[in-house]
Amino acid sequence: QVQLVESGGGLVQSVGSLRLSCAASGRTFSNSAMVWFRQAPGRERDFVAVISRSGAYINYANSVKGRFTISRDNAKNTVSLQMNSLKPEDTAVYYCAADPLELSSKPQYRYWGQGTQVTVSS
Repeated sequence: QVQLVESGGGLVQSVGSLRLSCAASGRTFSNSAMVWFRQAPGRERDFVAVISRSGAYINYANSVKGRFTISRDNAKNTVSLQMNSLKPEDTAVYYCAADPLELSSKPQYRYWGQGTQVTVSS
């Protein structure tokens, strides 16, 4: 069992930065890939970034590549998403998720956080 709690969301102006964090509890964190998704009103939950359990594999959605950076600290059971050069279209609820058997960009991960709102004003 893994419990996830996101933090760090808020309101930021365009081209600004935010850093999201996801704190995990449970024994399987270090064995799980960690992923960030986001969901804007009226839209499906979209893949943002994924990091493998060792950190050796990282993948980003094309829309955030070069602007966002995912990282993890297995000693602290945390995964972070550094978001730079934010755009209004990045506005969404951001969710972290985990699964020891998943590494894809599809929202089929077993464990999910409650989400944190990110709003980017123009």
